[in-house]
Amino acid sequence: MDAYSLPKNDANFAELTPLTFIHRAALAYGNHASVVYENIKFTWKQTYERCLRLAAWLQSFGIRKNDVVSILAPNVPALYESHFGVPMAGAVLNTINTRLDAAAIAGILRHSGAKILFVDHQLLSLATDALSTLTSRPEVVLIDDISSTKRCASFGLQYEQVLASANPVAYPPVPVTNEWDAIALNYTSGTTSEPKGVVYSHRGAYLSTMTLLLQWGVGLQPVYLWSLPMFHCNGWTFTWGMAARGGTNVCLRSPSARNMYQAISRNGVTHMCGAPVLFNALLDPTECRQLTRPVHMLTGGAPPPAALLESIESVGFRITHAYGITEATGPALVCEWQQAWNRLPAAEKARLKARQGVGALTLADIDVKDKETMISVPRDGVTQGEICLRGSSIMKGYFKNKKDTDAAFKNGWFLTGDVGVMHPDGYIEIKDRSKDVIISGGENISSVEVEAALYRHPMVLEAAVVAMPHPHWGETPCAFIVLKEYASNEARIEEGDIISYCRDKLSHYMVPRKVVFLEELPKTSTGKIQKFILRDVAKRMQKNNPKGDANYSRRVEREINDINRQPEARVEHVMALSRL
Repeated sequence: MDAYSLPKNDANFAELTPLTFIHRAALAYGNHASVVYENIKFTWKQTYERCLRLAAWLQSFGIRKNDVVSILAPNVPALYESHFGVPMAGAVLNTINTRLDAAAIAGILRHSGAKILFVDHQLLSLATDALSTLTSRPEVVLIDDISSTKRCASFGLQYEQVLASANPVAYPPVPVTNEWDAIALNYTSGTTSEPKGVVYSHRGAYLSTMTLLLQWGVGLQPVYLWSLPMFHCNGWTFTWGMAARGGTNVCLRSPSARNMYQAISRNGVTHMCGAPVLFNALLDPTECRQLTRPVHMLTGGAPPPAALLESIESVGFRITHAYGITEATGPALVCEWQQAWNRLPAAEKARLKARQGVGALTLADIDVKDKETMISVPRDGVTQGEICLRGSSIMKGYFKNKKDTDAAFKNGWFLTGDVGVMHPDGYIEIKDRSKDVIISGGENISSVEVEAALYRHPMVLEAAVVAMPHPHWGETPCAFIVLKEYASNEARIEEGDIISYCRDKLSHYMVPRKVVFLEELPKTSTGKIQKFILRDVAKRMQKNNPKGDANYSRRVEREINDINRQPEARVEHVMALSRL
């Protein structure tokens, strides 16, 4: 027998799971604030007890291992508690995007086979509409407003009541016997295709949580503002991470600029997360405030333009840029800041900070590869390829979808579908979604680069660039723009002004041939710009208006703006633009 072939036992091996964090938090930080929500404040001891009760009630109700439990709620205490209570019952947590419409929610409930649906009282009507289309329906538990003395007496199962009735002694937590077991089921936002159910493991969730805390430099007992929806990749794993650090979760039902600034001031917030779209809200002149102490903000999603980074940091936010996708348990690349960069000019620092960075510590490797040959591209910061990942934070696969699961993995790598470059220093910079690259006359145009130039224009609030068919070049850039102070006649600028501006900033083949002004860009429920809709609009504009008649273009602008004003508007409404 090999002298090193020593056996595993309960003393020297434990399955990795983030559920251990809250037990430790209750012991180490029992009297420290765990959750703050309006006039309610819980300690870690209390939050742990509530999670134990949630797990006990679920088991008493008949929930068993691998059953799916869904929750439709904003960032309220019940949603936070579900991240521990549901998996403590052996079940799989499915947090549903609150910005979806009834049809999309019904699709998730149908596909996931959820046995129970917890619903916030403000979303009950939406949930009822979704449930009305299902033949097999989950049991519904109403989450009433814990900060109010009023209760919905007429509703059957209510969250606070089921917690009070639970018996944690009779139904203790279900032990995690295999770290590869599922802990969460998250549905992608569908920017380029239909949403898919992404399955996370206990192991992946644990390692991703530890990695982000370490790479972001989160110390003991941070005060974390929930500006990022917890339904988005389980709050980028900070739901579990705050328990690991004994932090305080400041919950916000509505993350408006005013509410965020008030929460920052009132609670001494130290950390928060959000997509770059959040920057515009925080920089709104009517709400923007100079911070009295720095607030660290982790941002992901679309690459933030350098000009926007400079603006948000001038207020007092300290930005760390990351890159993540649902399939990688949230952030997979982090732009780790190097001390030598502190001596650089502000514009150069913003440019470096806008890069997506180096791999998360949970990843065994990252690379940028030619998708067909799977050969690594040169580390020159110019040659583009597909960003590929492999490591323990990558999803188990897509739920009930072997075809797409198999397609996502190739030669031992996960294919992200994002196009990027590898810089000589090993930092990756995203250039585009693979479907968003514009090929004009044989040249690849990064829509992100064109958008970055547009964002530097002083009157541009938001910009999205897509391919428009061209009879000679194949494709040319088409820019959709939201202006600052859109309604002001004095602020209005013309298409030619934007094109002329771009000619001074970009190579001529990258300059948009068409500019469309909108009041709002079509976005997913998580705030991501839906470029597939804009591509469809651009394609039909070229087909139906090849000579570029200005009246037709203005009609397109009116049609899109009218649809965006509809509060119930979703993809199917916007796709009505195909009539144009």
